[in-house]
Amino acid sequence: MLTRSYTGRVVSTDWKTDLRQRGYRLTPQRQLVLEAVDTLEHATPDDILSEVRRTASGVNISTVYRTLELLEELGLVSHAHLGHGAPTYHLADRHHHIHLVCRDCTDVIEADVGVVAEFTAKLKSSFGFETDMKHFAIFGRCAGCTAKAEAEETGRTSAEAAGPKA
Repeated sequence: MLTRSYTGRVVSTDWKTDLRQRGYRLTPQRQLVLEAVDTLEHATPDDILSEVRRTASGVNISTVYRTLELLEELGLVSHAHLGHGAPTYHLADRHHHIHLVCRDCTDVIEADVGVVAEFTAKLKSSFGFETDMKHFAIFGRCAGCTAKAEAEETGRTSAEAAGPKA
């Protein structure tokens, strides 16, 4: 079932049901935070606050943090650490992926958790360790930045190989 939100967007009422089943109400602040997380996808609390303030200017950062903490406890949102800054949040029901973070351009690629199934199975069989992939980020270099770096290296190498110009 769909309903109109405080911002006029059409949203699923599953949030309302999920919260009620756990003994909570879908307050305007909770709905705005959920909508911001939904819209922004991988968003820091500051990003979420900025989005929420577009509709409700009186909301402060502590409200956002408290709301995110509750929503994570209830399993509606989850967070991942994608760098040195604040964690990023996204809806938990859409989080069946790992994050590949490019150190050069900071782009985040979402990869299906199936790509690490063999790795997680090995951790379980060898160490009895259950992995929590929703908080997992792998840092490296994306294809675009790798190609750019290789082109720059090749360019330098070619110029050096040609020797000094006359």
